Amino acid sequence: MAGSSLLALIDDIATILDDVSLMTKAATKKTAGVLGDDLALNAQQVTGVKPARELPVVWAVAKGSFINKAILVPAAVAISFFVPWLVTPLLMLGGAFLCFEGFEKLAHKFLHGKEDETHKQELHEALKNPDVDLKALEKDKIKGAIRTDFILSAEIIAITLGTVTGQSIGMQFLVLTVVAIMITVGVYGLVAGIVKL
Repeated sequence: MAGSSLLALIDDIATILDDVSLMTKAATKKTAGVLGDDLALNAQQVTGVKPARELPVVWAVAKGSFINKAILVPAAVAISFFVPWLVTPLLMLGGAFLCFEGFEKLAHKFLHGKEDETHKQELHEALKNPDVDLKALEKDKIKGAIRTDFILSAEIIAITLGTVTGQSIGMQFLVLTVVAIMITVGVYGLVAGIVKL
C-alpha cells in the first residue's frame, strides 16, 4: 500500500516537472530576442574594466540580476493572481519599450556617432590617468548594468508570464523561477566567457 502511494507521488512529481520543462521551453523561445539584447548589453557594460577585475564585475552584476529576479518573479505572480487582466497591457508596454529602444539605438548611432568615438577616447585616456578612481568607475558600471538588467529581466518575466497565464499560480511560480535562474546563469556565464575571450 505504501509502495503504491510512493509510486503515485513520484509519478505526479514527474508529470509536474514535465509540464514545467515544456512551459519553460516555450517561454525561453519567446524571450530569445530579449536574451540576445541582454547578453550584448551586459558584455558591453564590462568593457573598460581592468582584465583582472572583469570576472568580479560580471559576478557583481550577476548577483544584482538574481536580486532583480527575486523581486520580479513574486511581483509577476502577484499580478497574475490579483489583476490577471494586467498581463496583456504589460506585454504591450514591454513591446513598445523594445521598439523605442531599437529606434533610439539606431538614432543615436546615426546622430551621435562622432560623439561616441570622442567619449571612448576620453574614457581610454582617463583609464591611463593614475588620478582616476577606478573603483568608482567600476561601481558606476555595475550599477548601470544592474539597472539595464532590471528592465530586460522585467521584459523576460512579462513574456514568460504571458506564456503561462492559463496555468495554476504554483505552476506559474515554478516556471517563472526556473526561467529566471536559467536565464541568469546562462547569460552571465556567456558574458563571463565573452569577456575572457
